Amino acid sequence: MIGSTQKRRLGAATLLLLAISLSACLLTPGRFTSALDVRRDGQFSFSYAGEIHLLALSKLAEATRKRTFTADKCHDAAMAERPCTAAELHKQRRAWEDQREAGNEKSRQEEETMKALLGGIDPSSPQAAEELAARLRRQAGWKSVVHQGDGLFTVDFAITGRVDHDFAFPTIERFPMANPFVQLTRRTDGTVRIEAPGFGAGPGGGNPLAAMMGGIGGMAGTNAPAVPRMDGTFTLTTDGAVLANNTDEGPRPDPSGQKLSWAINPRAAAAPTALVRLGP
Repeated sequence: MIGSTQKRRLGAATLLLLAISLSACLLTPGRFTSALDVRRDGQFSFSYAGEIHLLALSKLAEATRKRTFTADKCHDAAMAERPCTAAELHKQRRAWEDQREAGNEKSRQEEETMKALLGGIDPSSPQAAEELAARLRRQAGWKSVVHQGDGLFTVDFAITGRVDHDFAFPTIERFPMANPFVQLTRRTDGTVRIEAPGFGAGPGGGNPLAAMMGGIGGMAGTNAPAVPRMDGTFTLTTDGAVLANNTDEGPRPDPSGQKLSWAINPRAAAAPTALVRLGP
C-alpha cells in the first residue's frame, strides 16, 4: 500500500509531468493514413485521416488532487495488516484535510496555467474537447473533426501549398506550441528535410505520457490516461531527387516520380525522415 508521504510525492510528480505535457500540448496519433507529395517546383500537398488523441487533460487535472478521503491500511509491529483504530483514522483524515487545503491554491494556479496554455480552454470543463474541435474546424485544412470521447478525435485533414517556408502538422490556433507529427524544413541549398517525429514509437509504444510516467511509482498503470497505440502508414511521393531516407526499401518507382513508405506502429525502429532536392 502506498503511504501518505509517497502519495504526496507522486502527486507532486504528476503535477510536474502535467506541466511538461501541457507545455508541449501533447498530441498522439492513433489509427491513421497520412501522405505527403512534394514537387520539384515547390508545390506540396499533405493529408492526415484518422485518430488524434489530446491527452485527457481534465483527467490529468483530476489526478493532481485527491477529492475524496481513502484511509491507508494499518499494520501491527510484524507488518501484518490490521483494522485501523478510530484515532488512526482521525489522524489520517486530518492529515488529508491539511494537505487538501494547502494544495487548493496551488491547484487553482495550475488550472489557470493550463487554461492559458490551452488558449483559454478550461481543461476541467466537460466542454473542453468540443471547444477544441470547433476551433480546429475553423482552421484551413481541417475538413472534419469529431470528438469520440476521452480526448480522442477522428479527423480528416488535407492542405496544399508551397515549400517556401517551413510547415508543420498539426498546429492549433492560440496554442503556444504543439508537438508536430510531420514537419517540412526548407534549406537554402534547395533541399527540403521531411521529418515525422510524432510518428516515432519510442519508449511507451506510442504513449508518450506512459513513457514519462512509467518510472514513477507505477503511475503508468494508474494515473496515465489510456491513449490509442499508433497504427498507420506515412507515404511520401516526389519528383525531386531523394538524397537520404530511413526506409527499409528506399525509394521505389511511382507514376508521380518516386515513393517512400513507412509503417507506423510501436515496433517501428525510428521516426520517418527524408531529404529531397527540389528544382530542375
